[in-house]
Amino acid sequence: MDYNGEDYRFLKIKDAILSINQKVSFVGVILEVGSPKQSKGTDSFCTIKVTDESHTKDGISVNIFAESMEKLPYIASVGDIILLSHVVMKAHNKQAYALFNKKFSSFALYDGKGGEDFLPYQVSSRFFVRDQDKRIIATVRKWLLNFQFKEDSKKFLLLREIKDGQRINMACKVFHICEVAKGEWMAFVWDGTDAPPAQISKKLEDEMDHELPLQVEPLPLSRDILCSFPAVGSILRVIIDKGIEKHILHLLKIGKWVKLQNVLCQVDAGLWFGVLTHFTRLCYVPNNDNLIVERQRSYDERSSWEHSWMPYWCFPWTSEVTDIDYSEDGPFVTLKDVLTHSQVTAKFKCVVRVVAAFPWRSEDFCSPLGNYRIRLTLEDPTARIHAFVYAEDGEKLFGGYPSVDVLKRKINKLLGVAVSDGQEIKDAPRNPPWVQCCLKSYYIDRNDIWGSRQYRIFDTKISG
Repeated sequence: MDYNGEDYRFLKIKDAILSINQKVSFVGVILEVGSPKQSKGTDSFCTIKVTDESHTKDGISVNIFAESMEKLPYIASVGDIILLSHVVMKAHNKQAYALFNKKFSSFALYDGKGGEDFLPYQVSSRFFVRDQDKRIIATVRKWLLNFQFKEDSKKFLLLREIKDGQRINMACKVFHICEVAKGEWMAFVWDGTDAPPAQISKKLEDEMDHELPLQVEPLPLSRDILCSFPAVGSILRVIIDKGIEKHILHLLKIGKWVKLQNVLCQVDAGLWFGVLTHFTRLCYVPNNDNLIVERQRSYDERSSWEHSWMPYWCFPWTSEVTDIDYSEDGPFVTLKDVLTHSQVTAKFKCVVRVVAAFPWRSEDFCSPLGNYRIRLTLEDPTARIHAFVYAEDGEKLFGGYPSVDVLKRKINKLLGVAVSDGQEIKDAPRNPPWVQCCLKSYYIDRNDIWGSRQYRIFDTKISG
């Protein structure tokens, strides 16, 4: 793919990387995009990775400098084509890269696969369109039709493999993007697996003034949006750092898979979330990408299992902390199923963890009239909800009205309170067990049945 011109020729990338300290021109498909940054001087810069048919293994990095952010390439989609003229080839740690010099280099951006015209959608100030450019872009688009970037799938972790504080590469499907607060954006992504259950570090007594949140975002999502999420597998909330949203948001497309490099994973109040930072990079995902095909196949296999609803982390079965006494047939479901059920009032069987209780003191579980009234916080890999325990349902759950000490022992077992020699370990993180429970939904306002929908535990007993 060498093309001669009056004062330059386009090289294949495999030849360009041999031309260290020389000015070269080449055309590449954009594999990775990073967020623009401010240099130590007055310039702005960004780094992209490109490839062509001669150098498909790793691609080559291109460092681009400009007087301002606005003059950097604004890439419409990973997988688009960039034409680079008069860039200088450099080497660092025996790795070749291209350096774009604002004084004499130029670029042009073209739509990638599926593009129909040959007009660039962005050019730098020094770029001049030439007739031969059309032929070059057509050749690259033809090659791109069947291009599969070969990369090590082990570089990309599943959601079930993430760890707190770790920066990971992940391949995921985008289901929703929204502004959760003024200037604060969040993406909701999924790969079909269950994020690990987190230990709960908050003290039980904190639930009065600082209750465990039900979601990462400040306000719950609407039911319509929740209905668009899969019933199985965790939805990871991904926060987009302020300052990079205008460079990232347009590259995240709802309903499409994306590969993200260097995503920071964290846990707060037992809830997982990711963070896209200036160091995060978005990668090209072609149709029928091998890694994505494998992710989808694994989910389809899971969906076909009889116990597809069961959290990955409680196999081969749930703990024996609870028993349920619900005679009606029907499968277990996830909490996401509960939240999005088509009817306001319904009954469900679920496998959950009980991560908080209010009131937290067993001596306060009953009202002055002697009736149980407790709010439990339940979670599974798909959601977190409040569920209430009232009156006769509390009698069932605790086996009548046992002593305060017995009540405390039972609720501590449910909440995963750490004990040693029968004594609570003070300030130790909790790891609640996976338990079975029965839930029923109801409403408290006839004029707003969906908005006033709540959940109640029934036909469930703490064993022992």
